[in-house]
Amino acid sequence: MEIPAFRIVLCAFVLSLPHALAQDKPKPHGEGAVIAARPEDVSSIEAIVSTDYECVSGGIGVARRWARDFSLYDPFARSFVPSKDEKTGALVVWHPTQQEYADESDAQLVRDGFSEHEVAHKIYKYGNVATVFSSYEVSVARTGKLYSRGVNIYQLYYAANRWWISSVSWDAENNINPIPPELMPKN
Repeated sequence: MEIPAFRIVLCAFVLSLPHALAQDKPKPHGEGAVIAARPEDVSSIEAIVSTDYECVSGGIGVARRWARDFSLYDPFARSFVPSKDEKTGALVVWHPTQQEYADESDAQLVRDGFSEHEVAHKIYKYGNVATVFSSYEVSVARTGKLYSRGVNIYQLYYAANRWWISSVSWDAENNINPIPPELMPKN
């Protein structure tokens, strides 16, 4: 029995389709780079928050440490970022996974030399869970200026002899949303 040429061509096309589609998809940042958390990064609430800031910060052209950052987070963690829609003024919330955040932000962070550091924090801990209100300042090396300030709110839990970030939400400071006095530096 002879196989028609059309079926051979169709079969070759179908078999090559997954490979062709995979080539069009950009490689996510940090994919396949699963590493164990450094014990010193996750041994305390202060350490895990400080390490998160460190991993996303750097100068112009400096690669971010996404694999190390991912090691701080629960595999199901999400971020929650409220903002106003420029056209409608409606509040919208972006809620990426850590991978989605890295993929979406990496190029800009590296290009601009994004650096974020903590100004002050307040920790609320109960048993094996904690919430950290951490005020921050962001500067960009490209302009050499302060870019923004605001508050990160970390949700953490303690399990398997370490702290885990289960979520982080943040909001930028503005005229009607100033950073609370208790999250400003003490003089």
